[in-house]
Amino acid sequence: MKKIDASNYSIWIGEESLSKLEVKSYSKVAILVDENTKKYCLNKIPKIDQAIIIEIPSGEKNKNINTCNLIWKKLTHHAFDRNSILINLGGGVIGDIGGFCASAYKRGIDFIHIPTTLLAMADASIGGKVAVDFENFKNQIGLFANPKSVLIDTSFLNTLPEIELRSGFAEIVKHALISDKDLWNTIIDTPFQNLNWQDMIQLSVELKNKITLNDPKENNERKKLNFGHTFGHAIESYYLKKRTPILHGQAIFIGMILEAEISNLSKTEKNEIKNYILSNFSLPYRPSKEKLLFFLQNDKKNNNEKINFSLLNGIGNCTIDNLFFENEL
Repeated sequence: MKKIDASNYSIWIGEESLSKLEVKSYSKVAILVDENTKKYCLNKIPKIDQAIIIEIPSGEKNKNINTCNLIWKKLTHHAFDRNSILINLGGGVIGDIGGFCASAYKRGIDFIHIPTTLLAMADASIGGKVAVDFENFKNQIGLFANPKSVLIDTSFLNTLPEIELRSGFAEIVKHALISDKDLWNTIIDTPFQNLNWQDMIQLSVELKNKITLNDPKENNERKKLNFGHTFGHAIESYYLKKRTPILHGQAIFIGMILEAEISNLSKTEKNEIKNYILSNFSLPYRPSKEKLLFFLQNDKKNNNEKINFSLLNGIGNCTIDNLFFENEL
């Protein structure tokens, strides 16, 4: 089991990580689940006497204020006070909305992330961002709030379908492209089914944690983590508006292809990135840039009506604050 120290919390990685679940000092405990993690993951959590189970429907389409109201009503009905804690058992949606609800409830109660998807283990549970979607815009309402701990039990990956694993791998690919060429070379030289998930997750967490420790509020270096996400979030929003949501990783893979195209890369590097992604991952229809423009114009990172991108200046090297007018894309 590996321990990684974040700003004011610890990240534990390994199949023994759940032994670090400590809630005895809290007045009340709730566990947030969806129908999938309730069925496949809840029984792996150490038994907590009188814990309240709060179940919400799965999927990005439910990461909204209406679902927050459901969570807050449950906490209020069970008289949770400021010395209570919420355990978020699930993927990125559970972590995002659970962390957001905990941080707002009575001006903030503690929460713990227990990620159950590759996406959440390698990225979403790390760094202290919590948010919900609003008016089909991805993560439009949110804040920075750190968990008390993150417990990454890699055996949860055994509950995932192949498409979820491949989608979740997008953030590991992103971390390699922005800061670790050696990791990128390992990824492209290793068949997907032969990847060592514990090693991949640990490397990814260490990369993201190093960046977020240096820049917790995304004023500078942390912006590198947005590579692939300006187009990616626009694509997610496009599909949310159509009421046919796609997986986050699928959108980010397309976003990385599009943002590699406008990066300062050689043609060989652009093709290497594009060919690897298209050869290994099943992606949905790519909307035209015209169809994405409305969402790009409303991206929260924009500056002076320019669309803000973090782009590659070589594989393993990322630059921030690349500003484009819409007609330059």
